[in-house]
Amino acid sequence: MSNPPESPRTLVVERVFPHPPQKLWRALTESTLLAEWMLNNDFEPLVGHKFQFRRDPMPNWNGVVDCEVLVVDPLQRLSYSWGIGEGEAGLHWVVEWTLTPAEGGTHVRMEQSGFSPSQKANYQGAKYGWQKFFGNLERLVGELD
Repeated sequence: MSNPPESPRTLVVERVFPHPPQKLWRALTESTLLAEWMLNNDFEPLVGHKFQFRRDPMPNWNGVVDCEVLVVDPLQRLSYSWGIGEGEAGLHWVVEWTLTPAEGGTHVRMEQSGFSPSQKANYQGAKYGWQKFFGNLERLVGELD
């Protein structure tokens, strides 16, 4: 008897920030701020906008993430595709941000979905990367006026 196939995995990172949703929304949607805590980009918060996150190339990766904005619900929800590599051979996920008012600030939830069972290394790499990005986001938002 064979085992049933594993379903795709989803990575979730959540944190309450002691800041109003407006500050966090700015950090998530203003290209220059996004570059300060995450990656260089040409992001615009417009559904259908195709953009890239960019960093220095690494072994087995050219440093480019191809994205498209899927959802923009100001101060509440932002979602975009996240793709590495070309065409069918590439890897593709969806990143969704949700902001919810919370006691003392804003609850931020980031969900990256679509990891196949064979993408364990990608899942672990994303888990590490998002924890680092969240630390950077926390520092940046604390410095915003």
